[in-house]
Amino acid sequence: MRDQILKMSISIDGFVSDLDGRNTWMFGADREAKAWSADYLWNAGLHIMGSRSFQDMAAWWPTSTDMFAPPMNQIPKAVFSRQGAAALGNRHDTAALDEARAKAGATQSAERQPGADSWTDPYVASGDLLEEIARLKAQEGKPIIAHGGVRFARSLVASGLVDQYALAVAPVALGQGLPLFSDLTAPKPLRLMSSQAFPGGAVAQIYRAS
Repeated sequence: MRDQILKMSISIDGFVSDLDGRNTWMFGADREAKAWSADYLWNAGLHIMGSRSFQDMAAWWPTSTDMFAPPMNQIPKAVFSRQGAAALGNRHDTAALDEARAKAGATQSAERQPGADSWTDPYVASGDLLEEIARLKAQEGKPIIAHGGVRFARSLVASGLVDQYALAVAPVALGQGLPLFSDLTAPKPLRLMSSQAFPGGAVAQIYRAS
């Protein structure tokens, strides 16, 4: 049984998104923190995400030359949506994606990158969340890394489906936003497995669910 890992950026006051969804606070200039995050993605045998995140990522990563692009493109995907395969065609670009495109500069190419075709034929999980996750975890291979969006991530947390949390804690307090753990009905103990601080102030915290 392979692990389910939830990997997300989070503010020091516990938010994984600001209210307008632009999330520029996530994109600091700390190259070491970014390099850690990109390298960590190679731990995955499968990326999973909600349909809106999938649509944004599928519009971005296939032509990206960013350091995150190789693991995001070359590792298989699963998208969770009650709409089934119809969700793959419902393009819903977010403000964050629009802003990222405007600032992309040299990180976007006219050529599709290696592994880009993985975005055209993901596994579509439209059944019961617990059953779908159990089916994917039972497959052989490296761990599953979940990326969100927020509602999907909250569902994984509230359902007790996360074995490890890989949280990139940004050195910023938002004051208000979308919290990750708000759907818990009781406190959830976590065991700290590792902690790594970076020069720009970000900290990578790996927790295991107790």
